[in-house]
Amino acid sequence: MSTSPARVQRTIRGMPTSDGAGVRLTRVIGGPSLPDLDPFLLLDEFGTDRAEDYIAGFPSHPHRGFETVTYMLDGRMRHKDNHGNEGLLTPGSVQWMTAGRGLVHSEMPEQESGRMRGFQLWVNLPARDKMTDPTYQEFAPDRIPVVQPAPGVQVKVIAGQVGDTVGPIVQPATDPLYLDVELAAGSGWDYLLPEGHNAFAYVFEGDLVVGEGDDARPVGRQDMAVLGGGERLQLRAGTGGARLILVAGRPLREPVMRHGPFVMNTKQELMQAFVDFQEGRF
Repeated sequence: MSTSPARVQRTIRGMPTSDGAGVRLTRVIGGPSLPDLDPFLLLDEFGTDRAEDYIAGFPSHPHRGFETVTYMLDGRMRHKDNHGNEGLLTPGSVQWMTAGRGLVHSEMPEQESGRMRGFQLWVNLPARDKMTDPTYQEFAPDRIPVVQPAPGVQVKVIAGQVGDTVGPIVQPATDPLYLDVELAAGSGWDYLLPEGHNAFAYVFEGDLVVGEGDDARPVGRQDMAVLGGGERLQLRAGTGGARLILVAGRPLREPVMRHGPFVMNTKQELMQAFVDFQEGRF
């Protein structure tokens, strides 16, 4: 089966913002330039050596109607929720939380100094799953397989598949791909994206070129390339190497009604979420 090359449809520059109790973030999806990329609702990168930028953390707050994925690169974060789940995110670990019909949780730093770095991604749930029971999954670094598919290329497979290696996270509704890709200087990798998925590559170290021939585009640090056109993705690192997350998901193609921590399909469902939270039904 022949495949056509993937190309960069547009690039998005992350916007500085703050959330929680004043944690400084770079918002890539969920801002004015890219409100969402179905099924992805939000992507935040957090990364700082300054404790005052993260020490207040994310005190208790509610969610309903979607999933949050937290991937820690550096630092330690404690998760607690009102359904009895508790976990400590350490460097290289991943938390996949399905808010479903609703929960209240906190994410607080377990350090008073040093580097705190990572990502939080919000993944929408289809209408049929929005009121499902909340679930919490945590994956330590040793549960996330690492492969070397080409010379100078190392890939952590969080979700999806690289060759015969399958990541630990499975979500049938959106069939996500989530890879942490590290490319040595001048190295390259060709990868076949899942057919029909919306996909993006976000560079958080170095720079690279995405695409082939006349469609090749440079993508620098803190730039996100929204991908389209085809499935055959070509990545080539610059002189300083590159590190990126490559993420894809099956679009839901459903109406999105969102406000703050709630994401539903209709205005009525959204208003009900606020009522249920205020009346203690989470």
